[in-house]
Amino acid sequence: MKGDCIQNKFRKNPYKVYFLEYTMLNLKEGQLKIFVINLIYLLIFLYIFLGRRNYEFVGYIFVVVLLLMVILLTNKKVNYSNFVLWGLTLWGLMHMFGGGLLLNNGTMKLYALILIPLSETYQIFRYDQLVHIIGFGVSTLIMIAIIKPHLRDKLKGRVALGIVIIMAGLGVGAVNEIIEFTATVFVPETGVGGYVNNSLDLVSDLIGAILAWIYIVIKKYEI
Repeated sequence: MKGDCIQNKFRKNPYKVYFLEYTMLNLKEGQLKIFVINLIYLLIFLYIFLGRRNYEFVGYIFVVVLLLMVILLTNKKVNYSNFVLWGLTLWGLMHMFGGGLLLNNGTMKLYALILIPLSETYQIFRYDQLVHIIGFGVSTLIMIAIIKPHLRDKLKGRVALGIVIIMAGLGVGAVNEIIEFTATVFVPETGVGGYVNNSLDLVSDLIGAILAWIYIVIKKYEI
């Protein structure tokens, strides 16, 4: 009986069933296009960065690939929503453009562009900080997706839970700073800033995590 159902589904849409059920990609409805878009932009930017010998961002591409592998391996168990996966795709794409798009006749990366001049003392608000807000907002949504199946209903809406989720999102941000520090060790000419830049990144991560938590509460944990 089960075999007949699978055969009927295969006859209706063989390509869809092949990708969603007969491969090890663990993809769900609507996720194939997300995977393909990620694969395409990563290959394009890998070609660009190798051509420029920008080994810092070649390393970042491998980090993104590792993240995608983790997502694929845990997709069935964690049940990531397509909204979260699109958010991750946007984050990754913005990150690659930040390091790959050169401005001012090739002398400045998009990451250094000040979008809104808010301070004469600190370089804010930069494209870099926007990427951090979006990226670690999405990371916070991933944290709730991982934790949600283990939550009791009475814990939802608690301030303590909000603090835990926000801190989890910030923890991912801290790992990102460690990765950036590692990049400076092996590729000294990275352009990653010093202590102030690190602190501004973490503040941006906090803003993103708080915004994500507000969104989670508004959506009543249905993300």
